[in-house]
Amino acid sequence: MGKTSRFDWISSSLRASSALIFLFIYLPMIVVVVYSFNGNAVNTFPIQTWSTKWYGVMLQDSALLASLKNSVLVAVLGTIIGLFLGIPAAFVVDRFRFPGKIIFERIVLLPMILPGIITGVAMMSVFIMMRLELSLTTIFIGHGTFLIAVVMTQVYARLKRLDQAIEEASMDLGATRMKTFFYVTLPNIKTAVIGATLLSFTLSFDEIAVSYFLTGRDLTLPVQIWAMLRRGITPEVNAISTLIFLFSVAMIVIVTILNREVEK
Repeated sequence: MGKTSRFDWISSSLRASSALIFLFIYLPMIVVVVYSFNGNAVNTFPIQTWSTKWYGVMLQDSALLASLKNSVLVAVLGTIIGLFLGIPAAFVVDRFRFPGKIIFERIVLLPMILPGIITGVAMMSVFIMMRLELSLTTIFIGHGTFLIAVVMTQVYARLKRLDQAIEEASMDLGATRMKTFFYVTLPNIKTAVIGATLLSFTLSFDEIAVSYFLTGRDLTLPVQIWAMLRRGITPEVNAISTLIFLFSVAMIVIVTILNREVEK
């Protein structure tokens, strides 16, 4: 009985600690969501009137909508870079043995490990040295550097669980390596590729540190919101933040579901 009581107490403590951690992480976001429906222009508590008018105001803000368009464009192009270079990198790491393989793997993963500020400052210095004007092009190139690592880790983890015997059987039956890849390998890793795509898009869409140092005249949405916050929190910022939060959660849920399907 003593051991059972002790384990029950430990289990209850862990549940309580987990609840407090989640509350600490997500309570500020819940506050933002609630205030996005505040009918007043000033955030006050308790809320006197409830309204969705700030979502309409947000849709009429040309600067905010332009930055949203820029963020989508950058996220799409950055994700494409990550896919085209990350998938081959995953195959190289998984299928080949060569001198310096570990160093190669660490170098590819380095942009994801380093703080975004360091990556942003380093890439800004390189672009200035190359006399390239800071613009959306420099931003999506910067995003692509760490998205390569994101895609590589996702696809590499799936390749490690893939039975290579099915590929060998395909080639034994006369299929070329290219046909084997498209008709055998790719269908078996497609959930990992889709998950990596969604995760890369979400990370690029929400990224601010690298974007801040590489931005020119055209701002991405996170940088635009940061600029707006310097003048104080406005209700439309709460509205757009709520939409970004819901979008990010939806993407993460989809990626989690896809990963569970792979494990099954």
